[in-house]
Amino acid sequence: MQSGGKYKIDYRQHLNPAQYEAVVHDKGPLLVIAGAGSGKTRTLTYRVARLVEDGTAPSSILLLSFTRKASQEMLARATSLLDRRCREVAGGTFHSFANSVLRSWKDRLGFARGFSIIDRADSEDLISMVSKSISASSKPKLKRLPRKSTLATIFSRAVNKNLPLEDVVYDDYPQFVHLLDEIFSIHDQYQEQKKIHRLVDYDDLLTLLLRLLRQCPEARHKIRRTYNHILVDEYQDTNYIQSELITLMANPEKNIMVVGDDAQSIYAFRGANFKNIISFPERFPGARIIKLEENYRSVQPILDLTNRIIEQAEEKFSKRLFTRRRGGRLPQLVATADERLQSSFVTSEIIRLQRRGIGLADVAVLFRAGFHAFDLEMELTRCKLPFVKYGGFKFMESAHIKDLLAHLRVVATPNDRLSWYRVLNLIERVGPATAEKLFLAVGREGIRALENARKRLPGLGPLIDALKAIQAGGLSPVKMGEIALRHYLPILRRRYDDHPKRLRDLEQLLSIMERYDVLLDFLDDMVLEPPAGSINDRLAAETDYGDNLVLSTIHSAKGLEWHTVFIIWALDGRFPSYHSLDNGDSLEEERRLMYVAATRARENLIITFPSQVYDRSSGTVLYRPSRFLETIPENYLERRYIERPDQI
Repeated sequence: MQSGGKYKIDYRQHLNPAQYEAVVHDKGPLLVIAGAGSGKTRTLTYRVARLVEDGTAPSSILLLSFTRKASQEMLARATSLLDRRCREVAGGTFHSFANSVLRSWKDRLGFARGFSIIDRADSEDLISMVSKSISASSKPKLKRLPRKSTLATIFSRAVNKNLPLEDVVYDDYPQFVHLLDEIFSIHDQYQEQKKIHRLVDYDDLLTLLLRLLRQCPEARHKIRRTYNHILVDEYQDTNYIQSELITLMANPEKNIMVVGDDAQSIYAFRGANFKNIISFPERFPGARIIKLEENYRSVQPILDLTNRIIEQAEEKFSKRLFTRRRGGRLPQLVATADERLQSSFVTSEIIRLQRRGIGLADVAVLFRAGFHAFDLEMELTRCKLPFVKYGGFKFMESAHIKDLLAHLRVVATPNDRLSWYRVLNLIERVGPATAEKLFLAVGREGIRALENARKRLPGLGPLIDALKAIQAGGLSPVKMGEIALRHYLPILRRRYDDHPKRLRDLEQLLSIMERYDVLLDFLDDMVLEPPAGSINDRLAAETDYGDNLVLSTIHSAKGLEWHTVFIIWALDGRFPSYHSLDNGDSLEEERRLMYVAATRARENLIITFPSQVYDRSSGTVLYRPSRFLETIPENYLERRYIERPDQI
């Protein structure tokens, strides 16, 4: 591989030595340990371009990421570097890739008539139906089963962590151990209902693909022949199933390149398995390991501190981040007498930054848990400092969005029981029992079954007219959406006091539909890769915060950066949490969480904690700084103590 001559791109000129080595790696397994701010996206982008430029068929390259946006951006950059061939590279999320494979092999999985994908909220609704049925038939009557959201979490966690159901209950929900038999019954009936109605939930996409690859040699060999190179982004966030899928899809030459940072593995609660990246060299013997250690984000004093934080980790790939940037002040560790003073100090510092010309949107306050920011929010409001806080319901979890999509799903997949229930229950005088009868009738006779009930239930009239109009033929998805919205608008106004705001969300949904030619493609994407949130949430996800300070949990801040970062409540017993102190794996993940928070800062890093806090659960007073910081030498961390307001 040469950088000049026949190659359009001068790879040596555009990449640092470690990035270059990763980009020009020839064949075989490759693990790229990409430190925070070290240009992992750049490395993957140039790797795609190099493979294509070197003669690899674009369609034989598979780029897997955790968001469709990430893969699309990398392929767009590769296209701008090289040419349009890079657009032919297969890119997407694990779940979207699984969906495309399963649709091609649906007969082998018992889905000859196809399947419908259900999202988390639909899963919860189905679990609720099953749970209510079991509760009603139980003798003696059960006092309380877990909520549908809790049951959905238990089921999903068991899948993603590859754990028995009872282990999840014992570890995470011990208060429900006495209901294990009922939880097993709900789980079994939930699986049976999905099978009967050809429904596939988010976790099923991965487990079904894993089953296909294990049990169908023809499918496995076809994927191995199709994809000569597989590239995986954020490998530290993969779960057990995703790691198994990568192993099964690898071709005989094992041309697998995974990029990630073990020090930023912070999503165990979602099923991410830290061991996947650690054990990659064992899973792929002879794997080459390349470390990206040059940081393009932070000043060296911040990197010196983060290096000290993570070098204490029990299990890791050793690395030391460095930068060529000059200057930078020491990070600060500020203890305050109480939480009120912590909030006052942070607010005062933000005002000082404003006076220095640092915009609010370039400042973030990070915390381990959302409730840690409550007092600060009140102080910011009192001082009239505008802020946005990451959190809240996602776009696809909003009832009005799900209502409109249900009208489209019953047209695209007429056997979708959950969507029919949702649509029919919006009609006046239609309850669960009537909805069940109507659904069964539609299954036998089609929409004309609703015509037979129109006289008895006049509210069905507008629904019938809307569904007939949508089914008229020759309509684009957005035109179908407009018809559904016209029908749904009176229902929206009747059901919600804030219908003007919800209508803006629905109009935004229509604008998304304009990009699609096939309704089922749109509906699948709404489950596989939904918008980040409502209009304001979407702007926030694109890092356009307006003139607002950013408050965020550390988990939500991963991948982002700011001029100045505050980390609040860095108090031992709060960060790390008191509950993690007796669990080695949890404690190590909290260390990585601190590392992720600190590496978000470019110029200033200020860490604070209230030094006298009574902890009700343990009956003790918490006063020490986080153990991840307490032993850091003075030349890495400037320490202050604020006892009174006049010291701020």
